[in-house]
Amino acid sequence: TMAEERERKPKADIVTRDYSIHMSKRLYGVTFKKRAPRAIREIKAFASKTMKTSDVRIDTTLNKFVWSQGVKNVPTRIRVRLSRRRNEDEDAKEKLYTLVSHVEVKDFKGLQTETVEA
Repeated sequence: TMAEERERKPKADIVTRDYSIHMSKRLYGVTFKKRAPRAIREIKAFASKTMKTSDVRIDTTLNKFVWSQGVKNVPTRIRVRLSRRRNEDEDAKEKLYTLVSHVEVKDFKGLQTETVEA
């Protein structure tokens, strides 16, 4: 079961995974002019929740993709690569941060969360 697996594996602090984020369910009922900014916040919240880091950085390519259809027509789904990394900055509060970048896909059918080998 899932719980047993979690206990066995030591927490790998450096890891990279691909996720699909369903944006329309997160932006349902959001005012048009607030959709793209809200989408960025939702992606950050998703990354912070899944990777358990408070420091989340959005790659410029992902930001461009979210805004590509304007402020109100955010893409329905977005495939993202979340990579948890060590903070090089010695005096940083957090030891780890998450970098969120965009992964281009033709189709979302049958895609699952995948661990990317560094």
